[in-house]
Amino acid sequence: MAGGQGAGPGGPDRLDSLGMFDVAAAFPEQVADAVAVGEAVGPLPEHDDVANILVLGMGGSGIAGDLLAAVAGPFMPVPVVVHKGYEPPSFVDRSTLVIAVSFSGNTEETLEAVQEARAAGGQVLAVAHGGELARLAAEWGAPCVPLPDDIPMPRAALGALSIPLLVVLERIGLFPGATGWVHLAVEQLQRRRDQLVGPASPAVALAHKLGRTMALVQGGEALGGVAAARWKAQLNENAKVPAFANVVPELCHNEICGFGQDGDVTRQVFTLLQLRHDHEHPQVSRRFSLVADILDEVVAGVHEVRAEGDGPLAQLLDLVLMGDFVSLEVAAREGVDPGPSPVLEDLKVALTPG
Repeated sequence: MAGGQGAGPGGPDRLDSLGMFDVAAAFPEQVADAVAVGEAVGPLPEHDDVANILVLGMGGSGIAGDLLAAVAGPFMPVPVVVHKGYEPPSFVDRSTLVIAVSFSGNTEETLEAVQEARAAGGQVLAVAHGGELARLAAEWGAPCVPLPDDIPMPRAALGALSIPLLVVLERIGLFPGATGWVHLAVEQLQRRRDQLVGPASPAVALAHKLGRTMALVQGGEALGGVAAARWKAQLNENAKVPAFANVVPELCHNEICGFGQDGDVTRQVFTLLQLRHDHEHPQVSRRFSLVADILDEVVAGVHEVRAEGDGPLAQLLDLVLMGDFVSLEVAAREGVDPGPSPVLEDLKVALTPG
């Protein structure tokens, strides 16, 4: 996708060499197009041949597993485990559906883990644009979900990485109704996108409120936790700023204790962002309010972002799209190019055997 200064909905002065704004604005279409991709993948295992699911992936690819676990996991008859690292869990056997997700196809941790998982008997489903993972899938006769050519970075490909997996699970019979949820999500994403690219974008307003403070992003339970982790990662990678994420209710048992001192410092440094959705446990909703009251005096500000849309997937992706645009607006405020992340490439080079 073409980029450059002035690309995307942000105006002529925006630095965006890889067209990240354009890709974010096209997220509803990315999600919609991914349904057909999932419908074409095969061959797939039979329902009765899958006793558990292991999703392998790192970074912008790995969050596809987090989304699957949060959205589909509570409704499926088999457990879902997301693993981010080199060595897969020891439970893997021939009844395990091993979903390996790597945008490039060359993610070091994922490649090692999927080879070990297959050696243990796991049934592999790959998601990759190419690279070694796609080559291995072809060698093994394993299905591989292809990815579009016009997405510049893994973090810009969440729809293409995750939606086909939900459709695949529906086809296997493990997650009935997935396609209907996706259609509802697309409708909400289109509404939110039109708001975010408009002249009164809430992402611009929230980026202004963040200023140069660091975001403490809080989400409720599994859905909100995935959204909070996504916001943190997008602020890190797009805006190149520190950000931190945690989950309610867990943070009520530890993190809030950390603000007992140094309020004169923290109120200059941190801004609290609470990501809310309609599927929270009633006590989680109460905890959000109490946490906001407790921290109000020791942070620069407390701001709530509430999801809209029909169903858990729609609400999670609504929060994702909002966070993506906030991170891009934070980058734009500081004149930062959101696309390239040289430090990540430098780290990969440093890890390559000499």
